[in-house]
Amino acid sequence: FVAHGPELMVIDEIQRAPALLQAIKKDVDENTAPGRFLLTGSANIQSSPRVTESLAGRVAHLRLRPFSAGELAGVSPTFLDRAAREDWAGLHAGFTALTSSSLTAQEPLPLSGKDVVLIQAMRGGYPEVQRLPAKGVRRWHLDYIAALMARDLQDIANIRRKDSMAKLLEVLAAWSCKLMDVSAIGTQLALARPTLESYINALESLFLVERVRPWAKSDYARVSKQDKLVMTDTGLVASLLRWQFDKVRLDADQSGKLVEGFVFAQLASHIDAQEEMYGLTHYRDREQREIDFVIDTPDGMTIGVEVKAGSAVGLDSFKHLSWFRERMLEKNAPFRGVVLYTGDQVLRFGEHMWAVPMHGLWSS
Repeated sequence: FVAHGPELMVIDEIQRAPALLQAIKKDVDENTAPGRFLLTGSANIQSSPRVTESLAGRVAHLRLRPFSAGELAGVSPTFLDRAAREDWAGLHAGFTALTSSSLTAQEPLPLSGKDVVLIQAMRGGYPEVQRLPAKGVRRWHLDYIAALMARDLQDIANIRRKDSMAKLLEVLAAWSCKLMDVSAIGTQLALARPTLESYINALESLFLVERVRPWAKSDYARVSKQDKLVMTDTGLVASLLRWQFDKVRLDADQSGKLVEGFVFAQLASHIDAQEEMYGLTHYRDREQREIDFVIDTPDGMTIGVEVKAGSAVGLDSFKHLSWFRERMLEKNAPFRGVVLYTGDQVLRFGEHMWAVPMHGLWSS
């Protein structure tokens, strides 16, 4: 089946036919020309208990996330490069880059920057929902999850209590962008820790949730070692929790969760597209000092990113970034502090500290 010439062979949903991996390995070992196979799937095949062949050294992995705002706006984001160079001049895309499509066509104008971000966050990044009316978005999200649970889940895991898995998804949506407390989640669902861990691992393999590791380049004893749990698409969060735009925009907790998750999706997509390796972590300590995201660049620079759903920002917004720079990094280590907010002005708050409009994530 897999034998072919130099042309590319594409095999979709490879997790449903794991036995093909052994044949592919044999074929690749006999013909080492690169780029002869493209294997795609809606689940991570390496997590399947039926897979005995890893293809180690023979494959390169590329994660395709839901569309980023940059892709939807038709621009190539430059956030990482701009942050490193501290060059925020001419952020051309603006919040209006997203309002030109049908993403916000169902909402009355004018829209604030926060409104635009929330509407896009509630829609999410899956291609199929981008042209749906607002009322059809939640139906699509729930149908998509139901299909994954009924079809793809059984390809990678032996889940006996599927009712518990459905409840777990709702609970994890509520926990998105919070520190992961497996004991508390298990108590809420009456699930034993080993069972809960296996269920969460299965959802990770379906690319529905992921863990943001804690920043750990220090021996500071008070640094939290907990992962931050993030649902990979904010549209799924809003749909699972039955949130409505008119209420979300007035609720600080709900809007904060969605905006932070939206920013994570943009940063993760941008980092995945880089040829060099970047680190994306979070920081929190026992004194409740917290930085939403910490980016370590290949050349040794650290970029701290705080997320604010509001359109106003002040010096107090930088207190944790300033403390982190002074206490957690080596002297003179290159550092940039960025507060992303939904206002429209680039503002400087001291040396290497910037407040940047959120549309800087998808501006060219």
